[in-house]
Amino acid sequence: MLTDDQDDAPLAGLRIIEVSSFVAAPLGGMTLAQLGAEVIRIDPPGGAPDTTRWPLSPGGKSLYWAGLNKGKRSVTLDLRSPAGQRTVADLVACSGPDGGILLTNAGYPWLSYDALRHARPDLIHLRIAGGHDGTPAVDYTVNAGIGFPLATGDEATAGPVDHVLPAWDVACGLYAAIGILAAERHRRRTGAGRAITLPLADVALAVTGHLGFLAEGRLSAGRPRIGNHLYGGFARDFRTSSGDSVIIVTLTARHYADLARVTGQTGALAAVEHALGADFSTDSGRYAHREVIAALLAPWFAGHTTEEVTSALRETSVLWERYRTFAELAAAPETLASPLVGLVDQPGIGRILATGTPLAQPGTPQAPVPAPVLGADTQALLAELREKG
Repeated sequence: MLTDDQDDAPLAGLRIIEVSSFVAAPLGGMTLAQLGAEVIRIDPPGGAPDTTRWPLSPGGKSLYWAGLNKGKRSVTLDLRSPAGQRTVADLVACSGPDGGILLTNAGYPWLSYDALRHARPDLIHLRIAGGHDGTPAVDYTVNAGIGFPLATGDEATAGPVDHVLPAWDVACGLYAAIGILAAERHRRRTGAGRAITLPLADVALAVTGHLGFLAEGRLSAGRPRIGNHLYGGFARDFRTSSGDSVIIVTLTARHYADLARVTGQTGALAAVEHALGADFSTDSGRYAHREVIAALLAPWFAGHTTEEVTSALRETSVLWERYRTFAELAAAPETLASPLVGLVDQPGIGRILATGTPLAQPGTPQAPVPAPVLGADTQALLAELREKG
């Protein structure tokens, strides 16, 4: 929750009740909290299933939970009891003109739009679902059915390759935040509430369509596996003599020309281009002959240290980065110097590295704040309810 001197935050005064677990809904709530909204997360006593989710601190506390609930208030209620359910409904209903907003991924009948809107006719209710037909789904199952694991890896890979990033959960959480803000703007104009359903599987399907993968799948046999090459262009990883890997990306003819020059291969690449009757100034030309180009460039990277490679590349337009571990990222000076990164005193864990919002704007401090202690705001909010009677 933002302090009094941050009332000019974009969403100051907005109150959102969040009944959630896992990634998408908590991320949506935290995104709104980092923009100044008061987000009240409601959990059962002892916490929802994600309270103990990995990664864990050395003391066994969830770094994941702490990361996705920064800046919120925390209430614990017995959600199986009629009294607990009534309290949730009361918190949704009596939170003033800027309240009456519920974000959840729970499908309890008592938490539905129809069950809550009678007490709050202008209710904004956003529920994250699995599939649009009501079937359950999580990021891992959605990703399996959307096609990406069978397009990931090199051409010798036989089975699916899942990725570590829960991409669909992340996109879904950000869609949820946008959906709530759009509904709130509509309510300000019309006074009317709105029920929104956001299926995780539909988020994945929509993004897959936006990126052209769906249309491509209909028009062709599908995307081939090409390892770390860039589909339709030239980019790939190269190994330095220091044993590091560096990704090189050329999105324009200038990028490619600079890469040829810095590696000393301008003449050799031009000769090969002529011999093949190709045009390496185009994306398609570089993609079609990516292995030939890579074979000519690889010795330069292998013959230079990472420091020599990166020093040379800094003087060019080429897009590049050294592959790093999470531990290297956490220790990097540029990470620690970022305005959205800082050490916070997380209750129950200690001082941890955390991140705030990437949106840099007046009224929105980028520096992170801790997640609440589970249930820390229960008594204060119950007292507030009693006062409003």
